[in-house]
Amino acid sequence: MKHESLDQIRVKADVTPAVPLTQRQRLERWAALLEKADGPMAPLYRIEYLTPEERLKARGDHTPLAVAFADPDLRADGLKSDRLGDVMAYFGLNAHEAHHMLCDCHYHGTMTGAGVAKRLRSKARFSDPAPLWAFVRSIFGLRRS
Repeated sequence: MKHESLDQIRVKADVTPAVPLTQRQRLERWAALLEKADGPMAPLYRIEYLTPEERLKARGDHTPLAVAFADPDLRADGLKSDRLGDVMAYFGLNAHEAHHMLCDCHYHGTMTGAGVAKRLRSKARFSDPAPLWAFVRSIFGLRRS
């Protein structure tokens, strides 16, 4: 058996990329992974006081970020690392959303996977504007042209 690095294998492999996940699918997958995680999660600590550069590099063991990056499907879909900046870019989170979902100051007591999953699913529901516009059209009796 010949041992090769991942870079060497990628060059030789004939890999057909899967259809990329939508933002909603990504958020839902992350939420499902967090619900399965045992025990308390470690929140990020006071990220609002970090410089923008430090904030993008923030990470930690046993955090929701680490849970997402541990998933091979999310990595294969494009999640680059367990650093906050990469997680924000991949999942489409802005700084306010990331702070609300992942910072210790928004959790009184212990952060749990289920608690973070609930927040992620709330974000996922509003990541696709089509249902909202359908609702608005139905209220005003508007039809698509």
